[in-house]
Amino acid sequence: MSRIKGQIRKALSGFYYVASEGKIHQTRARGNFRKKKLTPLVGDEVIFSSEENSEGYILELLPRKNELIRPPVANVDQGVVVTSLVEPNLSYNLLDRFLVTLENKYIHPIIYLSKTDLVADQTLVADIRSIYEPLGYPVIDGEQDKQKLTDLFADKLTVFMGQSGAGKSTLLNDVSPGLNLETGEISDSLGRGRHTTRHVELLELFGGLVADTPGFSSIDFLEISSEELPKEFPEFRAAASKCRFRECRHVKEPGCEVKRRVEEGKISSIRYDNYLQFLQEIEKRRPIYKKNKN
Repeated sequence: MSRIKGQIRKALSGFYYVASEGKIHQTRARGNFRKKKLTPLVGDEVIFSSEENSEGYILELLPRKNELIRPPVANVDQGVVVTSLVEPNLSYNLLDRFLVTLENKYIHPIIYLSKTDLVADQTLVADIRSIYEPLGYPVIDGEQDKQKLTDLFADKLTVFMGQSGAGKSTLLNDVSPGLNLETGEISDSLGRGRHTTRHVELLELFGGLVADTPGFSSIDFLEISSEELPKEFPEFRAAASKCRFRECRHVKEPGCEVKRRVEEGKISSIRYDNYLQFLQEIEKRRPIYKKNKN
């Protein structure tokens, strides 16, 4: 039996479609994965067997660098956070939630601004750039330069995410017109887009791979601890070595370099206020007890 290395590109009805050397192989997962509570995900690098004229089997999952639950994808390189400026209005709080979550998963964020042509005050785009570009996050004006986004796809696995109604499906359809994703119209009564979910497939686009399903639209920090949170803000990481205390939370501690930089305007007060709110949420969170199935 041959052992071949490949990558799962699609999972559907118990079958895993694995790409290897330009071919797609239909496989199933070995039964022992269930015993080990392992679920292969789209994006996983795997070792599989493939016989002529018969189904292959996934034999081994190779180590993952990260995984997302919505959409269920592993080994993600970058996340495009689709951020609407109107209908729904810009929420720095929600944007920072996405950025913190991506940082926690070692996924590089790209901020994509949608509906910029509908904004009365064009200084808003400049304000967003001034906060996020110095942190190393590309900020792309969707109405001005869509190609700038697709230029970033090469050799990367990219997922899209963002608030409901921000235009994730519309943008995916724009970059891949053959996709024909359903776009959920914004419900006037709820002010939220309808969820249109489907199986996940990785599409080869612009020299990289793109998940064809938009990801999560809201975030509740269930996996991030209060110790980890400050490390998910790049500007806090840069300042923390100069804080008086090694594990400084940047709240009430004396000699805090982060607070000093906020006061001097070197760190965005919007970001810092969002950090304080997120920290409170995490500290008030009830512990989650998993049921013992034995």
